[in-house]
Amino acid sequence: MRTRVAACCCCCLLLTAIAPSAVTADKAEIKYLLYCGGCHLPDGTGAPPEVPTLHDVPGRIESMKGGRDYLVRVPGAAQAPMTDADLAVVLNYLLARFSSATLADDFKPYTGKEVATYRHDILADPLKRRAEIIDANR
Repeated sequence: MRTRVAACCCCCLLLTAIAPSAVTADKAEIKYLLYCGGCHLPDGTGAPPEVPTLHDVPGRIESMKGGRDYLVRVPGAAQAPMTDADLAVVLNYLLARFSSATLADDFKPYTGKEVATYRHDILADPLKRRAEIIDANR
C-alpha cells in the first residue's frame, strides 16, 4: 500500500512538473491560430507578397541587424490582444515550427521583457521595412 501511495505521489509530482511546458506549447499554437493563422494560414504559408510566408524567412530575418525587433513590431504581432509574455511564446513557437532550419545557431528565445521593449513602436509599412532589413544585410 505504501508503495502504491508513493508511486501516485511521484506521478503527481511528475505531471505537475511537466504540465506548464505542455500548456505553454498548446497555448502558443492556439494563440497562433487565433491571431496569426487567419492571414498567415494554419500552415504558415501566408499569401505572398502581401502576407509573407513564415517558412524559413523569419528565421533568417531574426538574426539580421534590425530583424529581431522587426518580428515584434509587425502590426499583426504588435497589436495582437495578448500579453508581452504570450507574444514572446507565440513568436518562439512560429520560429521553431516554421523557421527552425534557418534560425541562427545562437538563437535566443524571445522573452516578455524583450517584446515589451519593441512592441510599442509599430511598423507603418512592414513590407518596406522588411525589404530594407534584407537589403542592408546582403
